[in-house]
Amino acid sequence: MPGAAPISSAVVRFDGIDEPALAALAQALAQRVHEGGVIYLVGPLGAGKTTVARALLRALGVGARVKSPTYTLIESYVAGDLTAHHLDLYRIAAAEELEWLGLRDLAAGAQLWLIEWPERAAGAIPAPDLQVELAHVPGGRDVKLIASTPVGESWLDGLDVVSVQQQVRGNS
Repeated sequence: MPGAAPISSAVVRFDGIDEPALAALAQALAQRVHEGGVIYLVGPLGAGKTTVARALLRALGVGARVKSPTYTLIESYVAGDLTAHHLDLYRIAAAEELEWLGLRDLAAGAQLWLIEWPERAAGAIPAPDLQVELAHVPGGRDVKLIASTPVGESWLDGLDVVSVQQQVRGNS
């Protein structure tokens, strides 16, 4: 049965959710990330990484078309005082390839980093505050939110799991 099960203060799971429920989860998370931070989006092709990024960016108020950065590697957006950078690193072969993107120059001010395929750039990108692990399962996806820092823990601590669970059940 779809739903959430807190594992500890640093990990929350949602099992068997569909795409609308995944978007609802990303929207709930967006309410927590206004100060910025780093979110890794991890999972196989088609698991919902871009779906999470789009829903989160739209919930933050990004009015522009939220494009997949599959070919551009990075798309940046402004949402109030926050600048959000959505990276898709699937097409890079080595972390050194990121140097030409000028990521260091983008790190000023309040920044939110949404990074797909972070394992392809180990050591060349900021460490995550939160890792969103997505996996295909029959009829949906399993999602695990793993906090890696106090910032990530505060996002999970502030996440209204009961409310999200109700949205997930309503959308599944």
